[in-house]
Amino acid sequence: MRELDRAEALELLATVSLGRIVFTRHALPAVRPVNHLVDGEDIVIRVHGGGALASLAAPADVPGVVVAYEADAIDPETHLGWSVVVTGYVRPVTEAEDAARYAELLCPWVGRPMEGTLRIRPDLVTGFRLEAAPPAVRALRV
Repeated sequence: MRELDRAEALELLATVSLGRIVFTRHALPAVRPVNHLVDGEDIVIRVHGGGALASLAAPADVPGVVVAYEADAIDPETHLGWSVVVTGYVRPVTEAEDAARYAELLCPWVGRPMEGTLRIRPDLVTGFRLEAAPPAVRALRV
């Protein structure tokens, strides 16, 4: 297992379109699968109006709601791949031009129309890559 630096972790995150957002709902942890895109260092997701994720849109006078976002690509047979976790504040995208651009780039993967867009600004980015052991190490395990 090899730790990833911030740049490599975000680069890998941008190679997949599906992840999981972790947030608090009724004082308990909640997780939802969502599709995303990476814009610079920001993770962007679209949400249904009135849904649990729409409630993450914080009032303008607070810095945002703390969430975690996780995505990975791990081969089920070899168990090799990577995983990235981003922790930061989520805020609604309020700029009309950005919201329109994200609406074009990020199509819903469920049948309901999306009414809002959220942006996660990462404070903490961690990740690891699961790599094959070098031949000498594999030989020692046998």
